[in-house]
Amino acid sequence: MTAIPNHALRQLRAGKLAIGLGVQQARTVNIATLAKTAGFDWLFIDCEHSSMDLDDASQLSTAALAVGVSPIVRVAGFEHWHASRLLDNGAQGIVFPHVDDAAAAKRVADACRYPPVGKRSMGGGLAQVGYKAMPVADTARVVNEETMVVVMIESPQGVANADEIAATKGVDALLIGTNDMCFEMGIPGQFNDPKVKDAYTRVIAACRKHGKFAGMGGMYTPELLERHIAMGVQLILSGSDFSLLMQGATARAGLVRGFEKK
Repeated sequence: MTAIPNHALRQLRAGKLAIGLGVQQARTVNIATLAKTAGFDWLFIDCEHSSMDLDDASQLSTAALAVGVSPIVRVAGFEHWHASRLLDNGAQGIVFPHVDDAAAAKRVADACRYPPVGKRSMGGGLAQVGYKAMPVADTARVVNEETMVVVMIESPQGVANADEIAATKGVDALLIGTNDMCFEMGIPGQFNDPKVKDAYTRVIAACRKHGKFAGMGGMYTPELLERHIAMGVQLILSGSDFSLLMQGATARAGLVRGFEKK
């Protein structure tokens, strides 16, 4: 008895990159197949900074499961139901923003997995097992194995506590939210500042020490992506539907405008 494989988690465990597409604008389920065809491994379904509601995120998650793209949802807070309502409706992982210490990391990790690993409540009829009827103990075991818990490091405090956060049982990845981290460091947008490199070095080292995966978001230029991937980052938020649409649309409008008679 198995759950639908978490493709992104399998990529990470194999030592490969797991490349994510941020979803903020899309509301129709075809975004899952578009992401698959484009070569993405997971959807970063953003319920923190977009207007997306629970139903939208659940529909996108179930669609992503069907095509082998891992649906990972960023929630807006630490309450257990922020995570469980998405996990009960198709999500294979949760991203928690602004995790600053081990206590917060344990709280959110426990909310995402069934006992004896965590404290998640058992619902039923899970898309992650294809809605198969299974003994409840088997369901808990196989779903736990394919669930990914990602905590975001977005402050100097989070960086300082990276070792204890990475040591927390149930946490799979530490993803640096570079924009918010830079704001809290007093260097907004200054991605080449030595403080950023030092933060990544510390978080990546903590992940390696404790067998967790390092992730990055907020930096999308080729040179910054290449630099941090070379340092050891594997879980990559590589862009969003909004940014890619704006880039492509701006380039296309400029192209056509260039043919206009002067």
